[in-house]
Amino acid sequence: MNPYQRFVSDLDRLFRDGKQFPLGGFASPPRPVLRPDAPRVLIFSPHPDDECIIGGLALRLLREAGMRVLNVAVTQGSRPDRQAGRWRELEAACEYLGFDLIATGPNGLDRVNLRTRREDTAHWNRSVDAIAAILAAERPEVIFFPHDTDWNSTHVGTHHLLMDALGRQPADFTTLVVETEFWGAMASPNLMIELSVDDVAWMITALSFHVGEVQRNPYHLLVPPWMQDNVRRGGELVGGQGGAAPDFSFCTLYRLRRWRDAGLQPVYEGGRIVAAATNAADALAPS
Repeated sequence: MNPYQRFVSDLDRLFRDGKQFPLGGFASPPRPVLRPDAPRVLIFSPHPDDECIIGGLALRLLREAGMRVLNVAVTQGSRPDRQAGRWRELEAACEYLGFDLIATGPNGLDRVNLRTRREDTAHWNRSVDAIAAILAAERPEVIFFPHDTDWNSTHVGTHHLLMDALGRQPADFTTLVVETEFWGAMASPNLMIELSVDDVAWMITALSFHVGEVQRNPYHLLVPPWMQDNVRRGGELVGGQGGAAPDFSFCTLYRLRRWRDAGLQPVYEGGRIVAAATNAADALAPS
């Protein structure tokens, strides 16, 4: 048999088999023991489930660098009838990953999009105030949020929500800013993070706890192939056009900068590729 025929056939079979796997209900792996004063990492997730999709670097920072990861549920989805259920699913997913969880309100924030920012400034400012208060209280070492062209209206809205909230911090506030991508690819990522088989398995297992979402669309099974395609993109976008692609199976791409003096500033020049054998904290070090 043509080996490529078998390769594609095996991929198709594995995807179809995966549709029969149980969703959620798995015992959580042991949590790393963290210092009480462990540096804090905040993931600002536009929707419940984003923490499982883009959180590869955060997971590695928790497990390799002893950093405390807190997922901030910016929204709990747009359907009021599903918000309580999505919160319970999110609690279970974060428990599996070892992430703590912060709510932005009884049912999360709503109408987090550019239209609200333009047309309902009072509502928008209340949302910015909620995020600014979390930043001020937590004083995170690192924050994650989507880049400004991540296509989905709530993802793009979350980007601007965070930028406005950062602008309300005192002059001495500084943090590392990691922009993420999922719906829309970044044109200029500068950080490529390899994810091991165990990393990806943890993330996809956690994603399966979002039962109500993946039952209607088994997108959790398509996240590993997306991470494989990131290797193709990242090899050139981060490593340099025409360069040899790293020998990774899975990776996630990010853009890392530092918020300082009321603006985003470079942490290093060029791009950085961080292998699974390297401590994830190296990704954040200045050049």
